[in-house]
Amino acid sequence: MTSVSDPAPSKGDPKAQARAAEAAAIDQAERRSGVRTIRRVFPYVWPEGEAWARRRVVAALTALVLAKLIAVGTPILYKLAVDTLGGDVEGPGMWLALGAVGLTVAYGVARFMTVAFQELRDALFSRVGQRALRQIAVQTFGHIHQLSQRYHLTRKTGGLSRIIERGVKGVDFLLRFLLFSVGPLILELTLVALILFWFFDVWYLVAVAATVALYVLFTFKVTEWRVRIRREMNAQDTDANQKAVDSLLNYETVKYFNAEGWEARRYDAAMARYAEAAVKTNYTLGFLNAGQSLIITSGLVTVMVLAALGVQRGDLTVGDFVMVNAYMIQITLPLGFLGTVYREIRQALADMGEMFDLLEQPPEVADRPGARPLKVSGGEVVFDQVAFGYDPERPILKGISLRAGPGETVAIVGPTGAGKSTIGRLLFRFYDVTGGALRIDGQDLRDVTLESLHAAIGVVPQDTVLFNDSIGYNIAYGRPGAGQAEVEAAARAARIHDFILSLPQGYDTQVGERGLKLSGGEKQRVGIARTILKDAPILLLDEATSALDTQTERSIQAELEAMGQGRTVLVIAHRLSTVVGADRIVVLDGGRIVEEGRHAELLALGGRYAAMWQRQGAGAA
Repeated sequence: MTSVSDPAPSKGDPKAQARAAEAAAIDQAERRSGVRTIRRVFPYVWPEGEAWARRRVVAALTALVLAKLIAVGTPILYKLAVDTLGGDVEGPGMWLALGAVGLTVAYGVARFMTVAFQELRDALFSRVGQRALRQIAVQTFGHIHQLSQRYHLTRKTGGLSRIIERGVKGVDFLLRFLLFSVGPLILELTLVALILFWFFDVWYLVAVAATVALYVLFTFKVTEWRVRIRREMNAQDTDANQKAVDSLLNYETVKYFNAEGWEARRYDAAMARYAEAAVKTNYTLGFLNAGQSLIITSGLVTVMVLAALGVQRGDLTVGDFVMVNAYMIQITLPLGFLGTVYREIRQALADMGEMFDLLEQPPEVADRPGARPLKVSGGEVVFDQVAFGYDPERPILKGISLRAGPGETVAIVGPTGAGKSTIGRLLFRFYDVTGGALRIDGQDLRDVTLESLHAAIGVVPQDTVLFNDSIGYNIAYGRPGAGQAEVEAAARAARIHDFILSLPQGYDTQVGERGLKLSGGEKQRVGIARTILKDAPILLLDEATSALDTQTERSIQAELEAMGQGRTVLVIAHRLSTVVGADRIVVLDGGRIVEEGRHAELLALGGRYAAMWQRQGAGAA
């Protein structure tokens, strides 16, 4: 039977040869990845220094072997019972002494013991398997948080979460089926083949071996073909999921532009591509199942015909015929799942490969060997000829030299794109500088641990994003373990305590996804309260009051100034009225410092700052 969906490449068709070469390269890479993945998973199943886990694995494998040994011996009891009922007394005297009833009861007990040992195997391994899943999931989750901001900006959240979800599910499947399906199946097939050879003759062994070999070859070949189709289906599934998550995260934007229909059509187009790939998958599944059934039935009939001829010649008893039938049914049932198991194992390995690729993605910014905790004595921040660009061909900062002394408030202003927010990202070390150095109290940030650096800096970002939890939880996030009184004190300092008390559920009020149940100003004040609670020696205010109205901004400005007392404060601002009281104002333009001084000095200079002040009408404010 020739498949029109998977033609052989023509010698004269370079494109077809290229596609075949690409498919072969992918398959070879996946096989290498599969070996790597199994090697990566093994330590979780056989953990170093975890004696209890190893004991459970050994006990589970022991129960598995006992279950298979009993299962393989069960048809012999069936044969003896039939022979006894038929008057054929051939067989071990111990068994014949039991009689037909005793043998039937023994047969029933054996079947029960097979199931009992299988269930015991699952119960023993369950805790080890769940522990492995938990460790892998937590390790992947933690690693994702260690990856750089650049990585997260280039990845789609929906696709990333899908990789983790499918990877963890793949580990679960691999642990259950590779250990408890494929291995036991090989053991059972070997034992059955040896028994048929021992009790009968070599032709039974040849028939069974030929059936199994043909079945496995057919299953693997067709499944390899189907894996390529499944790969396309998974790609379309990921694409549809990304579009759905992206659209839901931008719910308000969709509403603003009356784009519900557009989003639905866009999602429907992605789902249509997924559906087309899924239909192909179902068609090929039907072909696989039909072919498997033909091979299994042919093998079963061949062996049964051999047994029937033996009974007619008088070489075999009716019990022998029944035993052969029982063994064939016993091996055909697990073989029937082989195609599904193999396909799912291939898919699980591919999914896990994606997850382990993610785990092997090196963080762009990481602690250097021997990095020490940051020690903040005064809080001096120094930018020494700092150069940086997100793209090497497009520099953002071009030799910035800037000092914020202990307890000093330095404001950074300038037009959009001047590099103001980039300075904040470098200070928090979302990125490393590409030239020069950035120091706190004389310590190069590249030589200190990220954990200690992040602990030393409190940030109020331009766009405060909240967790889908209570207001109290979001404020307490600034310092986990803080008491309710400390949370309320921070809320009072941020001028949001009274608003929270006016809500029906007070501090237990849920804020919704990304804080959408709160106004922009309310979210910003929650963010300010959270940073106040953190009580860090260095503060970074990145457009901290940009979402507030003028009245609220003025009321909270005093609290921000009070929060900055005794701390080094860097204020990134677009609204100049918020930085009038700064000890020093730095004007950025084109990635360079073009002016620097106090508010009055810069106005008197009549340069860039004075022009910005006039444009904003800040003097009237």
